[in-house]
Amino acid sequence: MQYNEFKEQLKDFIVFSITDIRKIEPKFYRRRLNEWQDKGYIKKIRRGYYMFADTQLSEEKLFLIANKIYSPSYVSFEMALSYYGLIPEGVYSITSASSKKTEKFKTTVGEFTYRSLKPQLLFGYSLLTQGKLTYKLAEMEKAVLDYLYINSKSTRKEDLQEWRFEGREFLAKADLNKFNRYVKAFNSPSLEKRVKQFINFIKQQQ
Repeated sequence: MQYNEFKEQLKDFIVFSITDIRKIEPKFYRRRLNEWQDKGYIKKIRRGYYMFADTQLSEEKLFLIANKIYSPSYVSFEMALSYYGLIPEGVYSITSASSKKTEKFKTTVGEFTYRSLKPQLLFGYSLLTQGKLTYKLAEMEKAVLDYLYINSKSTRKEDLQEWRFEGREFLAKADLNKFNRYVKAFNSPSLEKRVKQFINFIKQQQ
């Protein structure tokens, strides 16, 4: 397969894997990928995952890449909180929740961090569209709970102050009934305690 044909076949992919390639060309010669990397046609993101070098990246495309290169996963934690305007600082790493082990990848297009959750806790995300593809992003309520669940010391007063969480924004936009349902779904008394401390703190900041 020539490169032009290859690119046409995969033109709708932001990121593609060896598995994706072999669906269109079962006998694909893997060394061609090394040749095309050397020529600057494609970039390797991590082992087995590539993108076209001329792809114009956006936040949404990075989210899609994050979902693809370590699956199952969805964007959550600090990156989702920043996306919803709940924390003031920009976030360096694309942070995600996954049922696989905690992992971090430093790539040519950015850093991707994955924190492990139990498989039954991989819920509460939206499927958003990027072109013909979709990516998974935690709902606002779930992103907050994922963060509180993983960061067990995050509700000490000094930690909450350092976090600079936009409590007014959260209380104005969040579905608190959904938030409380999600808290129960975690089935974690320690999380419930942290959530109460968190809610009390942000209400005091109003």
